[in-house]
Amino acid sequence: MAGRKQRHPHLTTSAISPLRQARQAIPATLEQVCHALERRGHPGVSAGMLSAWETGRHVTSLRYRKVLCEFYGRPPTQLFAHQDRKLTGTAETPRLLVGHHDLSDAMIDVVQRAQNYLVVLGSRSRDEVYLRAIETVLAARAELVHYRVLFGPPRHQVLKDHLLRLLELRDPHDRSRGLKTLHIGMIDDDPGTPERFLCASESCAVVPVPSVTSAEAFDSGVLFAAGVAERYVDHARQCYAAARKIETAHAVRALPAVRSWTETTAPIPADRR
Repeated sequence: MAGRKQRHPHLTTSAISPLRQARQAIPATLEQVCHALERRGHPGVSAGMLSAWETGRHVTSLRYRKVLCEFYGRPPTQLFAHQDRKLTGTAETPRLLVGHHDLSDAMIDVVQRAQNYLVVLGSRSRDEVYLRAIETVLAARAELVHYRVLFGPPRHQVLKDHLLRLLELRDPHDRSRGLKTLHIGMIDDDPGTPERFLCASESCAVVPVPSVTSAEAFDSGVLFAAGVAERYVDHARQCYAAARKIETAHAVRALPAVRSWTETTAPIPADRR
């Protein structure tokens, strides 16, 4: 798979990542590696994706780490050291959110500040103020790319209604702006795939954590700044890639809603996941 070795005049040899060095040692272009992976039964890797992995702009998922280790014949501790050092070396200090109002305000702030990406994971959202905030931002910013990944069907009818409103606002199959701007998928119930909850944009992210005030409350979370938030956007992309697509009104209406808002009898703080 010989090809012309790609030059990167702005990078010194020491600055070139081990992942890029492995490709250049073949030598092969980004496109040649992608085609080779596809022939081996691993489609879906684009030249842009591979370049982002090499530069550390995006973190390679466990699935593709294994694929690339087998392809290059090198261990993950070598190939992906540049990505892992960047993650553990961040100087950002996360902030603990305690109390329903702080958590609520932080999640709505993530939504309202999103300019490029807004990702939400979880199937238990039931707070209409939070869900309407998402809809308002998507209506106002046509190029904002939104990912909503469910883990199992919606637990509440209000979330199901929200998904239908998203499909009224955006057509997931529309590419008039040069890219897909609405992504809705569901990881089917699987004991081996734990449900995840987070709300993130390119600038900040909120990840709910078990309550530090009581066993019953949903009132605690961690607020992260841009460096970690960008990684959670990647996390959502990877979840969506593995999800079953739920991107028509018919598909959403066919989903069962396990509970409804009116079925909640205890005064539990609003779940905004």
